[in-house]
Amino acid sequence: MAQQTINTISPNELLAYALRLKNANYRLVAISCTNAENGVEMSYSFDSGSDFTNLRITVAPGDEIESISSIYSYSFLYENEIKELFGVNITGISPDYKDKLYRISVKTPFNMKEGDKNG
Repeated sequence: MAQQTINTISPNELLAYALRLKNANYRLVAISCTNAENGVEMSYSFDSGSDFTNLRITVAPGDEIESISSIYSYSFLYENEIKELFGVNITGISPDYKDKLYRISVKTPFNMKEGDKNG
């Protein structure tokens, strides 16, 4: 029977957990992001056979998190997108598109505060 787990971790634990999953032959399935009361909530989803594991972190405004692109190279697309659309400060993305992945006229459009008119 398939098993799904959600592990809530701190941002500074992300690389260690991702490396453990990589060494256990888990593949990265998706990275998602949504606004939360105290910042943004990011979910890193991995699977191996019938096991589906999520690493969930909350990133406060202004906090940095380290990219997992050194472990899962294809994570760079997810991370560039989240950095550009939500304004999450993800460091060490390789390659880093430096907020030029999309042609958008509004800075961090998915993380706009009410009344914010950045552009």
